[in-house]
Amino acid sequence: MIHKILITGASGLVGSRLTEMLLEKGHLVSHLGRQKKTGNIPSFVWDVENKSVDLQAFEGVDTIIHLAGADIADQRWTAQRKKEILESRTHSTKLLFDTLKDHPHTVKTLVGASAIGYYGFGLDEEVFTEESKAGIGFLAEVTRQWEEQVDRIDKLGIRLVKVRIGIVLSEKGGALAEMAKPIRFGVGAPLGSGKQFLSWIHIDDLCAMFIQAVEDQSWHGAYNAVGINWVTNAELTKAIAHVLKKPLWLPPIPDFIMKLILGEMAGMVLNGSKVSSAKIQKAGFQFKYTDLKEALKNLLVR
Repeated sequence: MIHKILITGASGLVGSRLTEMLLEKGHLVSHLGRQKKTGNIPSFVWDVENKSVDLQAFEGVDTIIHLAGADIADQRWTAQRKKEILESRTHSTKLLFDTLKDHPHTVKTLVGASAIGYYGFGLDEEVFTEESKAGIGFLAEVTRQWEEQVDRIDKLGIRLVKVRIGIVLSEKGGALAEMAKPIRFGVGAPLGSGKQFLSWIHIDDLCAMFIQAVEDQSWHGAYNAVGINWVTNAELTKAIAHVLKKPLWLPPIPDFIMKLILGEMAGMVLNGSKVSSAKIQKAGFQFKYTDLKEALKNLLVR
């Protein structure tokens, strides 16, 4: 079945690749963002701050993929930036809810991007599942409040899927691109203790999950978008160096250095968590990339 899909936040790392993969499968895709864009993809504008949206964006749409939200890692977490990160997610979701509630539409499904930050950070023996409670800390609070807003859409009779995204591996940005930069120059090193667990996923597997969430009507509720095997920060760093054929000779970068550089945001890289993908596997999803080194070779070796 061909779906007509409206994507918010489509200019980001995930949205760009997801658009490509949806088009490859024959789906019809349009974008909703802060600015109208030129090109082959129909583009519509909304102004979340002023609570306005071009209603033409929803014409004939049966599925919304909601990715909109300020990047959590591109600026230091000042009080103002933290406010922007939270409100860009909660206010945009409220605008979607209000629009769908107050106007006729054909939307049957909404797939939204949450994050494994919902769980906070775990102890070595702790494994988070979709049934785990929300954790503590800024990222946990952001995702908890976002999910509270998006859960209201379910009450409109719209099938709701929440994709809790892990550490996305992509050659075009995100954690992998940043970790690979110093390693390419021979100055890479694990961060902090290096023992913190990272629940990773190849960007193509992540986008395939979004697509299956659109196509498989049995999916409903929250799903962890992480791979089968988590690794430590040190293991990921060593694997990147191995794939790039670069040496690692520097000691781990101490916690206090990371905190000086990143401030409160350092917690994202100095802490980690083990997150289970059992539910999404049981739902029938099949991973293309289960081995870390094979995933890294696909992304880093050209």
